[in-house]
Amino acid sequence: MQATRLDLPEVVLLEPRVFGDARGFFFESYNRTAFREATGLDVDFVQDNHSRSTRGVLRGLHYQLPPMAQGKLVRVIAGEVFDVAVDVRRASPTFGRWVGARLSAENKRQLWIPAGFAHGFLTLSETAEFLYKTTGYYAPSHERCIAWDDPEVGIDWPDRSSIQLSAKDREGAALRNAEVFP
Repeated sequence: MQATRLDLPEVVLLEPRVFGDARGFFFESYNRTAFREATGLDVDFVQDNHSRSTRGVLRGLHYQLPPMAQGKLVRVIAGEVFDVAVDVRRASPTFGRWVGARLSAENKRQLWIPAGFAHGFLTLSETAEFLYKTTGYYAPSHERCIAWDDPEVGIDWPDRSSIQLSAKDREGAALRNAEVFP
């Protein structure tokens, strides 16, 4: 597994070693020891989630506040998404900055998004299936949402022409007004 720290160094892009031949492929999507060796992090995942979205669906930018904060290890098993993490730690020197990466079934990349970062993705293919492990359980009373199009965050989404949002995501707060990490 190759780990690359992105411009927000707490966010890590992971690329597995894939073994392929005429029959198909095999790779370890998660191995605790390999993850720890590649990232220097020893995390305990407690929940797996799976979503399916159609082209243009944007989910996010979601996060949970302490004591129910979540780190996420995300990947795509069908299709392609543009995946984003935003630093929502007010005391951080990178508060409000974002990083993004294309994740797809083809490239098999994963993104580690630690607690203290909002997360979202835009579906680029006709459909996409998205899997993620979390370090905390889902707690709706602690969940918050940043507006996907907050101009102060300035995410450069690859295709804004047909974005579809849930009612909850349409109500996302501007980062300046959001309840965030200290």
